[in-house]
Amino acid sequence: MSAAHTRRDFLRISAAGLAAGAATDALPAWDSAGSANSGAGEITVRVTDETRRFEPEQTLVWRQRSSKNLSGESLVLDPEKKFQEILGFGAAFTDASCYLFSQLSADSRRQLFHEFFHPTELGLNVCRTCIGASDYSTEAYSFDEGEPDPELKRFSIDHDRAYLLPSLREARQVNPDLFLLSTPWSPPGWMKAGGSMLGGSMRKKYFASYAQYFLKFLQAYAAEGVPVQAVTSQNEVDTDQDGRMPACLWGQEYEIEFVKLHLGPVLKANGISTKIWLLDHNYNLWGRAICELDDPGVREYANSIAWHGYAGGASMMSKVHDAHPDAKMHWTEGGPDYTSPVYATDWAQWGRTFTEVLRNWGQSITGWNLALDEQGRPNIGPFPCGGLVTIHSQTKEITRSGQYWAFAHFSRLIRRGAHRFESQGILANVDHVACENPDGQKVLVITNTAATRPVVLQMGAMAADLTLPGNSITTLAWK
Repeated sequence: MSAAHTRRDFLRISAAGLAAGAATDALPAWDSAGSANSGAGEITVRVTDETRRFEPEQTLVWRQRSSKNLSGESLVLDPEKKFQEILGFGAAFTDASCYLFSQLSADSRRQLFHEFFHPTELGLNVCRTCIGASDYSTEAYSFDEGEPDPELKRFSIDHDRAYLLPSLREARQVNPDLFLLSTPWSPPGWMKAGGSMLGGSMRKKYFASYAQYFLKFLQAYAAEGVPVQAVTSQNEVDTDQDGRMPACLWGQEYEIEFVKLHLGPVLKANGISTKIWLLDHNYNLWGRAICELDDPGVREYANSIAWHGYAGGASMMSKVHDAHPDAKMHWTEGGPDYTSPVYATDWAQWGRTFTEVLRNWGQSITGWNLALDEQGRPNIGPFPCGGLVTIHSQTKEITRSGQYWAFAHFSRLIRRGAHRFESQGILANVDHVACENPDGQKVLVITNTAATRPVVLQMGAMAADLTLPGNSITTLAWK
């Protein structure tokens, strides 16, 4: 992330409430009501607010609308007007997260992974891995560090065999449909000006070697039973983090040349189906994203943009969509700050963030670390972060963040292959997004960052009355 826009900037809502703490042996056990087919005319309701965490509310029933006039507090749904297809939701298997997973007992880890990844639970299915070290690692490492080695004779993924690859294999056993995006925070130091993984910039003379580095990584991971479905050429292309952590500057022309003349052709020549996503940085680089997609050589190999939300706004994704309507948008990083007083209760802020991404053509949402300890560790970088869950370094107690509860309202009910459909209604401090799953089930997620208020849902000639609690996320599902 950018030094000028810390992850703390991402959390600007004041909220109060109960901590979402729970021990490993007391993980949430949700029934299937939220995802089962609703009866005729019935709407199942799940709520997270100051006293509840994704808990069922009284079922609503559609009724005939008594008037065609729309009130100012109406939310109007049109399932016939559909938009982008949804790939899924998830978070990152950083080196730090996987190290913490390895410190859990086998039973505790199995329970946590079931909660995270099983389709009947949180159902996380689009996750990120790091190609070498990120700032959330136990150490700075690449797969070929040392003196220049253009032929990559020294290449090895041995570091990842201890706990990273086992975690990924275990997660895929729980959810065979797990989609993985892999991203480098830095090439090997010898490929860069300055010779270090910390900061600096890529040197063009090593483009060919670096494309082979990607190929070797993908082949090695596949051989370990961990196929990777997408890569980006660099995490956060527009910052070197002042040399404080693994990072690398990639100019726009560098990424264009690398993708169209090296990485794309190498993957194609070797029969690798892994997709290439571009940018992997903030909304405010939307102009760069358009220019890269304008290049026909790039478009031969890449048609997706990876976004971070630390600078700019989600509407900038729509600017890229307007210029390239067939391009795909993915949100690939954002996490809570463990030092924030609302770490465990900021679900409404995250609900608003996720809604904005989906309403601006996002097809997937991937948070940052799946897990960190109570001090945001392991961490070799300068930024304070928390995990989707916290695993206490001594007691191994697991507590859940506000972001976790926000994900529950999206990932537990919106399925891969769903399509967003039209929802309209300008209600102050209320955000909403609607999707239809492949089986025809409709899902509406409403985030209310203000006080308790009534809302009327309208869909064709039908209506339903709903009360939104203050500082809440409400998810409704029906067929």
